[in-house]
Amino acid sequence: MAVDYAVIVVYLAGMLAMGWWGMRRAKSKSEFLVAGRRLGPWMYSGTMAAIVLGGASTIGGVGLGYTHGLSGAWMVFTIGLGLLALSVFFSARIARLKVYTVSEMLDLRYGGRAGVISGIVMWAYTLMLAVTSTIAYATIFDVLFDLHRTVAIILGGAIVVAYSTLGGMWSITLTDMVQFVVKTIGVLLLLLPIAVVKAGGFSEMKAQLPNDYFAPLGIGGETIFTYVLIYTFGMLIGQDIWQRVFTARGDKVARWGGTVAGTYCLVYALAGAVIGTAAKVLYPDLSSADDAFATIVKDELPMGVRGLVLAAALAAVMSTSSGALIACATVANNDIWARLRGVSGRSGEDHDEVRGNRLFILIMGVGVIAIAIALNNVVEALTVAYNLLVGGLLVPILGGLLWKRGTVYGALASVIVGGLAVIGLMGKYGILANEPIFYGLLSSLAVYLIVSLLTKPTDEAVLAAWRLRLAGEATEETGEPQEETGETTGEATGEAGQRGMTEPAGATPSRGSITGEARR
Repeated sequence: MAVDYAVIVVYLAGMLAMGWWGMRRAKSKSEFLVAGRRLGPWMYSGTMAAIVLGGASTIGGVGLGYTHGLSGAWMVFTIGLGLLALSVFFSARIARLKVYTVSEMLDLRYGGRAGVISGIVMWAYTLMLAVTSTIAYATIFDVLFDLHRTVAIILGGAIVVAYSTLGGMWSITLTDMVQFVVKTIGVLLLLLPIAVVKAGGFSEMKAQLPNDYFAPLGIGGETIFTYVLIYTFGMLIGQDIWQRVFTARGDKVARWGGTVAGTYCLVYALAGAVIGTAAKVLYPDLSSADDAFATIVKDELPMGVRGLVLAAALAAVMSTSSGALIACATVANNDIWARLRGVSGRSGEDHDEVRGNRLFILIMGVGVIAIAIALNNVVEALTVAYNLLVGGLLVPILGGLLWKRGTVYGALASVIVGGLAVIGLMGKYGILANEPIFYGLLSSLAVYLIVSLLTKPTDEAVLAAWRLRLAGEATEETGEPQEETGETTGEATGEAGQRGMTEPAGATPSRGSITGEARR
């Protein structure tokens, strides 16, 4: 394993080096939180794919293939569909808003007063996502170095917290690009063909396994529908995803770069399912489906290659963990702490704001590591977070983007009623049941429509400012119309000279199993 260890150590050292390099570049709030809104298509596509395809999409996707065959691709497939929908229909408008958080968008659209509650819900979601990803280090480092669970969590978490705190989004972007390349080579180009060949090819796989393993809908229609509700819709509104959209250099980058990343997710989904199906032929009696990835890597891959593929799994977890961590810290600082102090979350771009956001990443990172050590299983906690996110925030966010008549009172009522409905139904049916998300969404939608129609329409001045922001015709700090600069919308003065460094050349499962295989 010496060669494999060397590969992993070099990879981890590279992550820390990029964190140090990112620190030298992140000199303003915009640079630190959204990479200066300057990412070109290649970096944007790679980082977006890296953030949405995490450990559960890799290890969990292979596990679903082991259990259900090719239809196990549906979980990651719905993630790709969500990213495609976000990129094609909403990303250009989101990028033009020039905000830092989803809650800021709600305040702009509805005239304030909607952001605090949504910020708390979004913070809980990103916190639990970061905790879940951090716990995954224990599994990977146990395979690599046979480390104790607590030591593994501290080691992996400390590396992510270090490079995220040092350079913010610039460090995370650079490390995500490396992680994207490592995942592509390790999973798609190495593990996938080797697994199929070791299993005797597709003809032997079909001969060894039941026909259900090759049925497109074998996992069950209800499960697929639940995946769509949780992951496709969740992709449309998550702070971790939106914060990556904010990094795009312009409308076309956000739209087409995201479309490329979404298409990549569809390919990755099928690859994971095929690898899991091959593992079922090779190891038909594994005690846990989630062991399929580690087992086939340890037993079937040559040294060096094995280290690279394990690095790919580690890369998947680290990209999700770092993205969730900076999203959690951004919401905590800008949407919760700044509001408690009565300070605008967008009050300036000086070094003090960088220092404040850096401090919040460090604090949130330490908290995430501590929670990850204390919890053995966060399936139920993550389920609550996803239910509250989708059940409480989906309707007011999409309603604000699509329906002019939506009001701040309708949005607040939608968040509160949808959230309370989800909590009450989880108490009645159980945290892992499907009913809370189904009925929570319906109640949120009904209340949003009814209250909005019964209350006074949003002030026309607020809507006029909103339309200016959507059109990219207002400044980031004041919301006033921009002066003509001769530059493309969304590009800052002097930005062009820096782009050379921006782009490189050239039976239905239970809800518990669904959420436990959470998208990343």
